[in-house]
Amino acid sequence: MNATVIANQQFRLAARPVGLPKPTDWRQTSEPVQEPRDGEILVKALYLSLDPAMRGWMNEGKSYIKPVGIGEVMRAGGIGKVVASKSPLFAVGDYVSGVLGVQQFWTGAANDASAALAKIDPAVAPLPKWLNALGMPGMTAYFGLLEVGQPKPGQTVVVSGAAGAVGQTVGQVAKHKGCRVVGIAGGKDKCDFVVNELGFDACIDYKSGSLREELKTKCPQGVDVYFDNVGGEILDTVLTRINLKARIIICGAISQYNNTTPVKGPANYLSLLVNRARMEGIVVFDYADRYPLAIAEMAKWMRDGTFKSREDIVQGLEKFPEALLMLFEGKNFGKLILQVSGE
Repeated sequence: MNATVIANQQFRLAARPVGLPKPTDWRQTSEPVQEPRDGEILVKALYLSLDPAMRGWMNEGKSYIKPVGIGEVMRAGGIGKVVASKSPLFAVGDYVSGVLGVQQFWTGAANDASAALAKIDPAVAPLPKWLNALGMPGMTAYFGLLEVGQPKPGQTVVVSGAAGAVGQTVGQVAKHKGCRVVGIAGGKDKCDFVVNELGFDACIDYKSGSLREELKTKCPQGVDVYFDNVGGEILDTVLTRINLKARIIICGAISQYNNTTPVKGPANYLSLLVNRARMEGIVVFDYADRYPLAIAEMAKWMRDGTFKSREDIVQGLEKFPEALLMLFEGKNFGKLILQVSGE
């Protein structure tokens, strides 16, 4: 492949957003793609994962991962195909997952720890599934629920953002482990999907009616495990319904990410004291060495037809800025993915 004549289109962070990211926070650039050097590979990006966590990566300040620097290619996980290789670790034609960035091509050391490249098998599941249930959202759901939430058969598990990438996997894993599952989602279509397609026992439409009253109706025995993807008022309300020794998993707080005022913490946190409950965060990278175990179990469920995942795919790298906003406007239905190119 004569990569030197190919242009690599990229999106770089131009400014730290205040509130929702706006077009001027991005700079679209183009640079030549170079042939890989010894130990390197060249990957053509096929699909990129768009995740709420990306908003946090754009902020300055201490976090679980270094923020994206001004002028740097925006960080994003993705699926790609190796088109040139000077490394024994990957061959031309291999499909890989890793941190490819918001760009058409990634070039670098095959063993670059920050890229975390790994071979994937499209025979196990279609490529987009490797950015959903078999990718970082699925790993977050699986280990967050089972390791932090520690659900027991017969217990009630509630998950917010139930129709999203993490939420849909949380609910299905909980059902496979013998739990009663109640989702929280925005809109009748999403609620119908998680109940009728994914097998949740019930779903609450937070946009319609009283969440507090619906929780009483849908969770008459209280809440044993709450997997929180939303934060804000929804977290506060669920805290009023938790049981003794309940476990609350803090995965995300999408309702708070674009605040221009301080993040709203839970006003009902004393419920943790009264119920001797536990609230703990989940960062998926802590479980990286065990990803293959989770992938194997969920892939088996997929083959058995007892596990589904839904992806919402937007076409074209140029759509990145507007596609990212879909996450914060509740417009995506399922795991949001940007298709960069065909194979």
